[in-house]
Amino acid sequence: MFTNAPSKALNFFEFPSLLLTMSSGDRRDAAAATGEVKNGIVSGELSQRQLQPAGVVAPNQNQRLRLNPNKDHKPESYEDLQLDFSPSIFSSLERYLPPTMLGANRDEKVKFMREILLKYLPQGERTRALRHREYRQKIISNYQPLHRELYTMHPANFFVAPFLKAIGDNTEDSFRSIISEPSPGVFTFEMLQPRFCELVLAEVESFEKWVNESNFRIMRPNTMNKYGAVLDDFGLETMLDKLMESFIRPLSKVFFLEVGGSTLDSHHGFVVEYGKDRDVDLGFHVDDSEVTLNVCLGKQFTGGELFFRGTRCEKHVNTGSQAEEIFDYSHVPGRAVLHRGRHRHGARATTSGHRVNLLLWCRSSVFREMKRYQKDFSNWCGECFREKKERQRLSIAATKSELLRRDAESTT
Repeated sequence: MFTNAPSKALNFFEFPSLLLTMSSGDRRDAAAATGEVKNGIVSGELSQRQLQPAGVVAPNQNQRLRLNPNKDHKPESYEDLQLDFSPSIFSSLERYLPPTMLGANRDEKVKFMREILLKYLPQGERTRALRHREYRQKIISNYQPLHRELYTMHPANFFVAPFLKAIGDNTEDSFRSIISEPSPGVFTFEMLQPRFCELVLAEVESFEKWVNESNFRIMRPNTMNKYGAVLDDFGLETMLDKLMESFIRPLSKVFFLEVGGSTLDSHHGFVVEYGKDRDVDLGFHVDDSEVTLNVCLGKQFTGGELFFRGTRCEKHVNTGSQAEEIFDYSHVPGRAVLHRGRHRHGARATTSGHRVNLLLWCRSSVFREMKRYQKDFSNWCGECFREKKERQRLSIAATKSELLRRDAESTT
């Protein structure tokens, strides 16, 4: 049996996958009761009392969220504002604004989007989001970074030269020149400079020391890892955003287009630790991501291999693996592994030493919305693909048999 490895529930509000709550599913439900969907915008009559929670003025009925995002629109930044919700949510939601709102000033857009968020988010969830935001702010206000250069993206100091050149050329050929695909859907490449790995390790150790000395209770990366830290929680969110947008998304657009690789818009960044007095291994699971980046930072260790067993949709996640899907990968410091979040995998026991890995779960709110209405995942789920090929084989065989029968009848 596999295990799903979601992030903490609070992190839900840090990601634009929140759009699932406010987009087509909910708006279609509302439209079914009161109106209809036309041109991607819900129309119909709802009373002001139905539309608004207490103390909130409902948006004009002609200014509802669009069902499909404006992919060409570049959203504004809301990082400098004190808001009820994460600024990243406003940036992602802006693409769904009706055309009449896209040209409005930022304050008007904030007011409009806040009213939408308040309408669709339960009070309990909003309270948890605010608590998580306060939790992060408390850490950032009190923890003094050890290496401040980590908190701003410096590509020349972070990445090895071949990786930087390939990203700069930005072509499939340039990417394939530095990337190996030892198993279908598993891509490996040299990525991080040793010095950068050392700085991250030192920063994490400094943060953990501060946590212990200040008696501060931290949230762990996910439900499966008992050791490690969420990098976004102590100030590295902006740097990791740039890592995803400028370096991982170009690769994902080429290699993972079928699972939203070109529309990655949020992330969950963290480190995990294995070894003595740490987590030893990691069970068979899938990630809460569309694309996962996994980079070994070090240190000295033996064991800890990743094992992969094929990509599966929710329906087929517990099905068996084919021979070509079975693959084991040994970690090398600085070397990255890139794979679909739905690619089933786990980590074998770290038998000696101390292993630390940096992970970036990259998500696409657009893909998650589309996936809700899809039934055939044969373009990326191994079992869906096999079932489709088998149906095609049976159909061809039946057609051939029928043609032979008719031919025999015509001859007699």
